[in-house]
Amino acid sequence: MDSSASLRKNADEFARYYARLAQKNMAPLWEVMRNFVTPEPVSPVVPTHWRYAEVRPLLFESAAMISAEQAERRVLVLENPGLPNQSSITHSLYAGIQLVMPGEVAAQHRHSQAALRFILEGNGATTTVDGERFEMYPGDLVLTPSWQWHDHQNETKEAIVWLDGLDIALVRLLDAGFSQNSNQKEQEVTRTKESSQTRYGANLLPIDDAPSSLNSPLMRYPYDQTRATLERMKTAAALDPHHGIRMRYAHPRTGDWVMPTIGPAIQLIPKGLNTAPYRATDGAVFAVAEGRGTAIIGEESFALAPKDVVVCPPWVWRKFRAEGDLVLFTFSDRPVQEKLGLWREERGATQ
Repeated sequence: MDSSASLRKNADEFARYYARLAQKNMAPLWEVMRNFVTPEPVSPVVPTHWRYAEVRPLLFESAAMISAEQAERRVLVLENPGLPNQSSITHSLYAGIQLVMPGEVAAQHRHSQAALRFILEGNGATTTVDGERFEMYPGDLVLTPSWQWHDHQNETKEAIVWLDGLDIALVRLLDAGFSQNSNQKEQEVTRTKESSQTRYGANLLPIDDAPSSLNSPLMRYPYDQTRATLERMKTAAALDPHHGIRMRYAHPRTGDWVMPTIGPAIQLIPKGLNTAPYRATDGAVFAVAEGRGTAIIGEESFALAPKDVVVCPPWVWRKFRAEGDLVLFTFSDRPVQEKLGLWREERGATQ
């Protein structure tokens, strides 16, 4: 028997064997192992840029088509083109742009998925989380930890828009999702204004206060405080050549990430700085808080303007160039990867 006939016979044998395995709900690992255990991360996520100048008109067009009450949440999902029809911006994270018009209320609900909100525009509209009501302003970070009641109110004369980030895909992977609506549109406010900020927002803790949750007891991190800290850091600390100044939002009781599944951070790249190449295993979402610059992600280059959003896939080199001071809000699944011992970074050569 010649070699080609032998190969055909072997192929036929394997095909029949694989068919018998399939009937028993089994499969041969050797046919797929190379796709499971790769030399380095492989992801379908692709670098993508959402220009706020293009997103905003479409978002406000939706306000004429559907109310906040009809939609429950009026949001345009930022869907990664590498993950079509999955409502995901990375394999583990969801992102969307939400709009609440003057006079509207987004009714209260709660869910297993943790959420964060980075405010893009609007002044003084409120969100109520677990009985405390917070005013929201551009650049603020507002948290909605897992299974906490939350609703949004806009009693101002201008629309409010924010970037939503949730761990929807991760919770879906674990088949651990629950949700619940309320028969009350808005929850009762049971805490005094700024009570969590007063208790936990000044680097002081009640002396007998003990950590009781993996979630930060601070629900709002005001941008004016964050920005002032970044400005002081420009002169108080040496710049990181790969990040400029990059700070993570902290759980005031533990110093850990503010939530166990989503890690938000803020980054200042001073005027004229070109960061050195950097990559990490956490796919990261960036939103421009202020300034202009360029994001170079893999082979792609994106011109960044205020309120733009860009996503960097896992283990893809990224660099930023700042025209003026460029401030970037970012979030990723780094807390999960760190707890599982999976997170890794690599820093490219500096010039």
